[in-house]
Amino acid sequence: MFHFNGFRNLKHFYTQYVQVHLKNEFPKTVSYNRFIELQGKALMPMAVFMKMCCLGNCTGISFIDSTPIRASHIRREKSNKVFKGLATKGQCSIGWFFGFKLHLIINDRGEI
Repeated sequence: MFHFNGFRNLKHFYTQYVQVHLKNEFPKTVSYNRFIELQGKALMPMAVFMKMCCLGNCTGISFIDSTPIRASHIRREKSNKVFKGLATKGQCSIGWFFGFKLHLIINDRGEI
């Protein structure tokens, strides 16, 4: 929903849409700061769910795409301390970036 509603960042989406318009579906929403803290605990259960229920089989026809996940501006790559040793300089169709590259492969049925 976040990507289809035109919000520029997750904070505005959560505070201005989820907490306001989805009150019936989520009556006990937590503050945005607590929501961010709880995201880390949801990573492993989400990965297990994806592995068990959402992954498709290779059918011989696959499509791959990638997108950059920027850690900082390319000019600040030397002073970046958050992902030191993990993030690297890379290139995409838009140009150079500093961060990670996410690759996604789907089969002809749209399954990951």
